[in-house]
Order: sequence, then structure tokens, then C-alpha cells
Amino acid sequence: MTTYRARPVAPATLKELRTADDAGRPLSPFTDAEGGAPLRCCLRRSVPGERIALVSYAPLRRWAAGTGADPGAYDEQGPVFIHADECGDLPDGHEGHPFGPDGSEGYPFADAHRTVRRYSADGHILGGELVEAPDDDAFRNAFDDPSVALVHVRAVEYGCFLYEVRRP
Repeated sequence: MTTYRARPVAPATLKELRTADDAGRPLSPFTDAEGGAPLRCCLRRSVPGERIALVSYAPLRRWAAGTGADPGAYDEQGPVFIHADECGDLPDGHEGHPFGPDGSEGYPFADAHRTVRRYSADGHILGGELVEAPDDDAFRNAFDDPSVALVHVRAVEYGCFLYEVRRP
């Protein structure tokens, strides 16, 4: 049974990003002709014909603002895909949920090697692990260290933020 939860970008944050992203740029939506973009709003891949946008997002900065942490130089922003408009299939309660590509238990975007990057309560990187696919063992291993406050799952090929996992 999955005990950790993949967390999509929060609805309030999405509303802000659809006005101006974390680099201050206005939303520039487009119709996705090919599909397959990893959407951080609903943690699924886009399908052809959906209106999406590529925005600059600073996940650690936003987490730190809510906790009082100061990530210093570890604060970074990078590109993420979101729906250009509100999506109708956000996970229940917007807190994330375990699921796989077919609706089974599992984690989103588990179709390739990923990096599980660990952060301390002050927002500093504590290390990372290359995993074949994110799973409970990877998160259990990360959270076995009591100084780990949260985990970011990132794409290996571009280093992009995919989603956040917090302690259960």
C-alpha cells in the first residue's frame, strides 16, 4: 500500500502562475499538438489538443515562504507545464494521491529514471538518489533520515521538477 503522496502544484499557486509565473512573465498558452507534456497541475501527461502553458516555477521558494525557511542559493526556478485554464481532474483535496497511468496505485511520471532530491527544514539540499522509478521504497529511504523535511522528484534528462512528496 502506498503511504506517500505526490503533491501537484497547489490551486492557489496555479492561479498565480496563470497570471504571471515565478520569473514575472505573463502566461503564454498554446495548443499541445503532440501531447505527452508532464502537467504539474494534475500530475498526468497532456493529450493532443489541450491548451497548456510552460511557466517558470520555484517550488522550493514557495514551500520556504510557507515555512519560514531560507533556502539561500538552493532557491531555483525552472520550467513546468500546466493547463492554461483550470483543469477538471485535480486529485481529491488537491493534496495529491497515489496513482499510476492506468488509475492503479503508483506514482505519476514513473516511466523513466528519476532523481529523488532531499531537502532539510531550512531548504538546503541533503542529497539525492537516482531511482529507476519513484516508489515507496525510494521515499521511505529518503525520509529515514530525520533531517529530511521534503522531497522533490525531478526528471533526469532535464532536471525539471515533477512533484513534491512530504512526510505522511
